[in-house]
Amino acid sequence: MTLCLQVALRLRSRAPVHLASRHVRKLSSLRKAASLPPKKMQSLLYPFSGLEAHLDRSVDRMPFQLFHPSVEDMMEAEKLFCSSPSHRIDYYVSAERMDHAPALKQPEVCFIGRSNVGKSSLIKALFSLIPEVEVRVSKTPGHTKKMNFFKVGKAFTLVDMPGYGHRAPRDFVDMVEPYLYTRENLARTFLLVDGSVGLQKADRIALEMCEETRCPYVMVVTKMDKCGQGALLRNLLNLQDVIKTQTSSCFPQPFLISSVNYWGIHLLRCFIAHVAGSISLKETSKS
Repeated sequence: MTLCLQVALRLRSRAPVHLASRHVRKLSSLRKAASLPPKKMQSLLYPFSGLEAHLDRSVDRMPFQLFHPSVEDMMEAEKLFCSSPSHRIDYYVSAERMDHAPALKQPEVCFIGRSNVGKSSLIKALFSLIPEVEVRVSKTPGHTKKMNFFKVGKAFTLVDMPGYGHRAPRDFVDMVEPYLYTRENLARTFLLVDGSVGLQKADRIALEMCEETRCPYVMVVTKMDKCGQGALLRNLLNLQDVIKTQTSSCFPQPFLISSVNYWGIHLLRCFIAHVAGSISLKETSKS
């Protein structure tokens, strides 16, 4: 069955309605977002749930729900993204080459993606509970030129990698590939794909690089608020098919994200905390 047939015909292509700006900020905190109506709360925490009704019955939902922690698990993970005197979260250092990278022992997660895919915006959303943490976000593609390290207390380190593709640093491969091959404390790589345009040629090259390193990685679908649900679903199903048929080191579930409306941010925080070994889930998930 083709992707077009899998998406229900009744689905319109209009883009999702944005939440009023004055309400968006509080959604970064799960406790504050708890005042939302149940359906909106469900879509905020588990974005795929808002798309399920538009899929044909023949589509297997399981690959999109493998990591499905409880609200309590997400609450526990959120504590790691809140700074305190005993748990400081801050920008640590930048490096242009691997020999400049800091020697850290705590688990590390890194984010890679095409220039202007929304990588810095996503990291800013993850750290939105600590406004003093400076994550520079630019409308100019290729703004991130170095590997930027952020320490999350003694729990783990988050690394923002330079973007590839348009106006990316010429030595991107020389910078990132050695990191992926040699970083012994790397717990997970997060490969970002623009949900409004789907998997591009440059993304496939990055995917092949991740496969060659044989380190576990995850696909994150960004900008889900920037396109109609029909286009988003087609791109998502195509991506999931690539994961299923062309990868061996990729976690089967792609994560849906909107850095603008915080859809999926709490789920991703929980997944990061889980793979970094910082929390144990009440219910085991295959990650």
